[in-house]
Amino acid sequence: MMNERWRTFLAGLAALGQLAPVFLALETIIREEVGARLLMTFDARTGLSRRVHSSHPREYPVLGSKPLPAGVWSRTVIDERRTFVANTIEAIAEVFPDHELIGSLGCGSVANLPVIFSGEVIGAANALDAPGHYTPERVERLERLSPFVTIALLAARLAGEGAEPAKEDRRS
Repeated sequence: MMNERWRTFLAGLAALGQLAPVFLALETIIREEVGARLLMTFDARTGLSRRVHSSHPREYPVLGSKPLPAGVWSRTVIDERRTFVANTIEAIAEVFPDHELIGSLGCGSVANLPVIFSGEVIGAANALDAPGHYTPERVERLERLSPFVTIALLAARLAGEGAEPAKEDRRS
């Protein structure tokens, strides 16, 4: 049965220029299904990370870009097209230079879901939460949401820009 979050997601897709409600609905769905204190998505078209949505726009603003992390992260997410999981802040620090900011937001685990369309990784959904949060069961639930993340990123690409920044910070 379709709940209100899914209706909001679908209605946002149907409305021209209404990407913010799409990503906010997707954020809520991921929080309910998997759990996440911080959620971002990025577009990998250029080899740079460009956020199209952030649950914490002050700390991680929408738009702007930075190089994609090289090494184990890119091998896992981009080359192997598998979900990258790190369940400690120490493991996150090996991959992300902003690990101190991540830790300051109460996050100590990350699951980066590759978003694949037409054989190419077009982005990723980055869910972060407390240490040890991303168990195999939670990762499986996140992976089941992949088609919806793909639709949202394709909508952002079609619009030629990222979602509008959220007006309020919805920290848990």
